[in-house]
Amino acid sequence: MKRNLIRSSAFIRAAKKFVKKHPNLVQDLQETLKLLSEDAFDSQLETHKLHGEFKGSWACSFGYDLRVMFKFVDHEGVEAILLETVGTHEEVY
Repeated sequence: MKRNLIRSSAFIRAAKKFVKKHPNLVQDLQETLKLLSEDAFDSQLETHKLHGEFKGSWACSFGYDLRVMFKFVDHEGVEAILLETVGTHEEVY
């Protein structure tokens, strides 16, 4: 099931910072977002539910230590993915 990706302002800020810091990983991020849109539970993404202060959010992996945090939301009557942030494991959590 293909889902639309909605970029939050926090995600946009984090993505700009991430791209500036890791220009060599832009392609990996783009491919991850494409795959997330097409199948959020593809095994390559290692999608997992978060707990504690991030309860209700999910995260997926790309690369060794890189994460995209997101939520499943209803947007105009259709299930979509709200992108919350991106960065290293330490930056995201």
